[in-house]
Amino acid sequence: MREMTVNLNPGDPAPAFDLPTDDGRVSLAGLKGKAVVLYFYPKDDTPGCTNEAIAFTAAAADFAKAGAAVVGVSKDSAKKHGKFKAKYDLNVILGADEAGEMIERYGVWVEKTLYGRNYMGIERATFLIDRSGIVRQVWRKVKVAGHATEVLSAVQALAA
Repeated sequence: MREMTVNLNPGDPAPAFDLPTDDGRVSLAGLKGKAVVLYFYPKDDTPGCTNEAIAFTAAAADFAKAGAAVVGVSKDSAKKHGKFKAKYDLNVILGADEAGEMIERYGVWVEKTLYGRNYMGIERATFLIDRSGIVRQVWRKVKVAGHATEVLSAVQALAA
């Protein structure tokens, strides 16, 4: 995969997706009529990713009450997502984009640096998509602490 220069902004139509999950499939079309919180994360069962999934799970009832579905996406397999959800009792949909095609369409496959080494990886980012499939808000280079609460506030404002 190559680094994409895709830069989705509020007002842009959200790219369609249809991904396998641990218990079926998830697609943007299948979520029509709901707001969608689409968050991208690097890898199942790593500290930041686990904390982010737990935070979204803790607020799952509030997201549902505001009419939003929460979908996390990484390159992990659907089977690995199932184990991750079971281990931490997660209540979010996790889509498996093993080929990284959706990750590229959303522009979150980026060059990263760790310990002076450059590599390609998933940027932790979240997109709030309205009921009509339009991107309403984008968070890039997400810091996990407090993020789910901030996204929930945006969802509630959108629903108001």
